[in-house]
Amino acid sequence: MAKVLVIGCGGVARVAIVKCCQNSEVFTDLMIASRTVSKCDALKEELQGKFKTNITTAQVDADNVEELTALIKSYAPDVVLNVALPYQDLTIMEACLAAGVDYVDTANYEPEDTDDPAWRAVYEKRCREEGFSAYFDYSWQWAYKKKFEDAGLTALLGCGFDPGVTQAYCAYAAKHEFDTIDTIDILDCNGGDHGYAFATNFNPEINLREVSAPGSYMENGRWVEIPAMSIKREYDFDQVGKKDMYLLHHEEIESLGKNFPDVKRIRFFMTFGQSYLDHMRCLEDVGMLSTTPINYNGQEIVPIQFLKALLPDPASLGPRTKGKTNIGCIFTGTKDGQPKTYYIYNVCDHQECYKEVGSQAISYTTGVPAMCGALMMLTGQWTKPGVYTVEEFNPDPFLDALDKYGLPRSENRAPALVD
Repeated sequence: MAKVLVIGCGGVARVAIVKCCQNSEVFTDLMIASRTVSKCDALKEELQGKFKTNITTAQVDADNVEELTALIKSYAPDVVLNVALPYQDLTIMEACLAAGVDYVDTANYEPEDTDDPAWRAVYEKRCREEGFSAYFDYSWQWAYKKKFEDAGLTALLGCGFDPGVTQAYCAYAAKHEFDTIDTIDILDCNGGDHGYAFATNFNPEINLREVSAPGSYMENGRWVEIPAMSIKREYDFDQVGKKDMYLLHHEEIESLGKNFPDVKRIRFFMTFGQSYLDHMRCLEDVGMLSTTPINYNGQEIVPIQFLKALLPDPASLGPRTKGKTNIGCIFTGTKDGQPKTYYIYNVCDHQECYKEVGSQAISYTTGVPAMCGALMMLTGQWTKPGVYTVEEFNPDPFLDALDKYGLPRSENRAPALVD
């Protein structure tokens, strides 16, 4: 029925690709493309014959628009699924426009070089005008809205879990559970244990930038920024237990604030253990989280990229990781004139994920929604020209697909609230 080009071959890509193959009636043909084609070939060899989906591979530099465009035109997919790095979102979007193909990704754009003068000027202007200083935001991709509209193409941004499913939860709550929503708290708990003193569950550069940035939340339509990790709460998560969580800046707050302007407060919390925080603060204090190149023995290196090379590969954590994740949204508001609270969430087991697809739950909870987002587009349920985030589409078929393909929802109509 459909051809999909998957760009990237890491842990998230693996999950998305396996899930596409499990749905071979829709995903009849699939190409895996990456800078390191040997990874693509190995995954093809592993999967080909187990599923009906026809798999091919290709080498591509996702930083090169011309190379990407040529590959997309030659393969002629119905959609491009970008599960590469957020650094490459814009080049892949440009190539999709040039080739006339719809686009899906799992995380919004951020620059690899945060010292680039042209980017820095735009960034500092945004900090002054918007009031938050995280390196990642939607403005760069939202700027493509008219181009995609004029081309009659759809670009779906941030279709992982958070961002992604959490926004679908918000759309679902607004559609079915509330007349008015007053507050949204997004809670991301990873109760998994991989046995290492320090490791990150996804790309270390992206993970450590996110965690070490100042926190921020939206209140009455305005950003409130706080020092990194300065707001801490404890929450008792279903099937995980009590965990410390910290308020972070996260991309879906920006889009939810835009699409649900009447919500009075939107916050994001993520759990961290003390050992992780101690290691991160030490690394930050000695400059290892810096993106500014330094000269070492006549060679230029970027400290955080060097750190990435030293840390365990997140894709290697699957067989070691035990425990569960719990990610969802708590709402307060009104229904039929009465106050109401509501919590919708998913619990995912690391070991069960590894048994099924060979990846831990962090990759699974991102890769499954990526496949489901592509599924929504290929089946005509989420198609309109322009650039959109998940909450701008009908959440019902998407959540039904998540229920079916491994991320079933749970609900609590009397949850404990976060103060």
